[in-house]
Amino acid sequence: MAIQSQCDICSNYVYDELEEYYYCDVNLDEDEMYRFMKGSVSACPYFNSDDEYKLARKQ
Repeated sequence: MAIQSQCDICSNYVYDELEEYYYCDVNLDEDEMYRFMKGSVSACPYFNSDDEYKLARKQ
């Protein structure tokens, strides 16, 4: 799964009602932001699935 498509299902990807757009709520430092924007990371280290039922399916 590509990084950009992972954002759509990440719990850190939140909607700003005032600005009316989505943004990543993780505070990246300058180096992390550069690697992310360049596309040189294979997977986001801060990805957290927004799947509320993930734990319930394991039970």
